[in-house]
Amino acid sequence: MSGHVGRDDRGPFRKAADALLRRLTTLVGGRARAQVIVILACVLALDAADKGTVGALAPGLQRDLGISETEVGALAAVSSGAGALAALPVGLLTDKVNRVRLLLVSIGMWAAAMAVGGLSGSFEMLLLSRVALGAVTATSGPTIASLVGDYFPVAERGRIYGFILAGEMLGAGFGLVVIGDLGDLLSWRYSFWFLALIGLVLLWTVKRGLAEPARGGQSRMEPEEGPQQPHRQSDDAGEDAGQEGRQDDLAQEVVKQQEIAPEPALVLRRDPAGMSMWRAVVYTLRIPTNRVMITASAVGYFFFAGLRTFAVQFVGGHYGLSRVAVSGLIPIVGLGALLGVLSGGRLADRLMRHRHPNARVLVPASAYIISVVLFLPAMVTTSLVMAVPLYTAAAFGLAAANPPLDAARLDVMHFRLWGRAESARTLLRMTAEAGAPVVFGFVVDMLSGPASRATGLEYTFLIMLAPLVANGVILLRARHTYPRDVATAVASEESTR
Repeated sequence: MSGHVGRDDRGPFRKAADALLRRLTTLVGGRARAQVIVILACVLALDAADKGTVGALAPGLQRDLGISETEVGALAAVSSGAGALAALPVGLLTDKVNRVRLLLVSIGMWAAAMAVGGLSGSFEMLLLSRVALGAVTATSGPTIASLVGDYFPVAERGRIYGFILAGEMLGAGFGLVVIGDLGDLLSWRYSFWFLALIGLVLLWTVKRGLAEPARGGQSRMEPEEGPQQPHRQSDDAGEDAGQEGRQDDLAQEVVKQQEIAPEPALVLRRDPAGMSMWRAVVYTLRIPTNRVMITASAVGYFFFAGLRTFAVQFVGGHYGLSRVAVSGLIPIVGLGALLGVLSGGRLADRLMRHRHPNARVLVPASAYIISVVLFLPAMVTTSLVMAVPLYTAAAFGLAAANPPLDAARLDVMHFRLWGRAESARTLLRMTAEAGAPVVFGFVVDMLSGPASRATGLEYTFLIMLAPLVANGVILLRARHTYPRDVATAVASEESTR
């Protein structure tokens, strides 16, 4: 018996998982911070998995419900369209009410709508369930942006956003591969119900593991070695808490050192918490950098939504692969996207520490342009050996743009406007996501020859690279406005204390 004393009975997978968890905890600065990051990443993962589900399950939906390619595109589009309509009211609620409770209500309604979708016996019923799904998924953007701003120090936002957005990448891959394969093995209905079950698990996790932070930074979670929970604040306590200042903000430090003046016409003199929804949105759109960044974000997600909907069909047709073979390639390309989303924010934050105040706009601009340079030869070649590394690197660049963009939007905005500013961005983003499957599908139908749909898909994806190039060029203009808008946000918070 003595020989068994101290023996580690954990299996190799459990040991690897524990080692990975310890490593992640060290990277993000403690167990409490890791818990918040993982929960928020799971919220985005569930949303992304749902959005990838329609494309992955298209053959089964067409077979059982007798729907066309256009109707498949409509199912993908209507969810984002409903989310776009719900974005502005959700943004207002985000700035007014307990954000964790708002997230809980949204997840519960999402799980119910997904379960109903699995029961659909017609295209019309499934379409209505997708409308309901879209209305509640609009909650994730504004609430997560606002929570990240109040949970984590400003100087770390790019890096932290990278970890959280990794959930979006993993969720998209999960939707395309696992949910798609489950639909092929059993039925698309089981895929819907499986996601609904995951939603209920996430609901319990958020309720147990996420606390409402004070608004404005009083309960930000600093990196630490020991476990520590974020301060729990009531709604009223959070309303008056927020003036810790943002002395840890690298962008603001550089702006002050270079004596960059704010834009007088945009400096707020009164607390924007009482602003009407319309006035708040108009104000946020008057900020030049914010306008450029939300446009860039919308174009990026437009391309990603089309890619997500038609990638399986394109790769299968262009390279002559089966559905199973395509599923095997998705994790490889997805790994590139995952590494990109983890690296983009970290790179921008590192450049800012070396006194490059424009890094959070220059990194995304460069990433978009580089991704196009890599996508172009990958889509033209018929050699899978050449294409896979190019697609993986292009996915890295496309994903790397998002974390610094998300962090920069918080930098140029008064903290009382984070929810409503993000809702304006969510409105444009989800409108773009709603239109992407329809636009991609229409162009595919227009360009497809009588013998090959793969040709139409190839030309469509090549054409849609043009907006990504324009995106990078437009973002380069923000390097002139970003420092001034950061200075304006600082002046606005100081004048409304």
